[in-house]
Amino acid sequence: MPFFIIFLIIPLVEIAVFMMVGDIIGLGWTLFFAFFTAILGGAIIRHQGLQALASAQGDMRENRLPVKEIFDGFCLVAAGATLITPGFVTDTIGFILLVPAARNAVRGIMSKSFKFETTGAQTYRAGTTNVIEGEYERVNDQDNNKT
Repeated sequence: MPFFIIFLIIPLVEIAVFMMVGDIIGLGWTLFFAFFTAILGGAIIRHQGLQALASAQGDMRENRLPVKEIFDGFCLVAAGATLITPGFVTDTIGFILLVPAARNAVRGIMSKSFKFETTGAQTYRAGTTNVIEGEYERVNDQDNNKT
């Protein structure tokens, strides 16, 4: 069903909206706005992507998992894909994903829908300990030498 929506319904809606906007403001302005939104969205994505990367690096320096930044990165990739796609509906979705408050709302909804568990692995700073966690099983050498 998702492929049906992505590859059939969305393009048909985009064509219909493109034609309606073209009737209202003219073909030239319609093409200009479609091109302009792609350029503007690309510039915004670049800026926000660099901010998310810097924030993720700061979290990793402090030994924190950058979950928020990773989610924001996925949202920015999705926003970029929708802004590159010509059309006003996908551009609207893309610009909504560029708003940090909208990403926070989506993250909140998704965190309630999915349960995330950690494995209990511990993080050690390099050079502070020589502990290596793992599991082992003692095997008797006499059992291995039987032929």
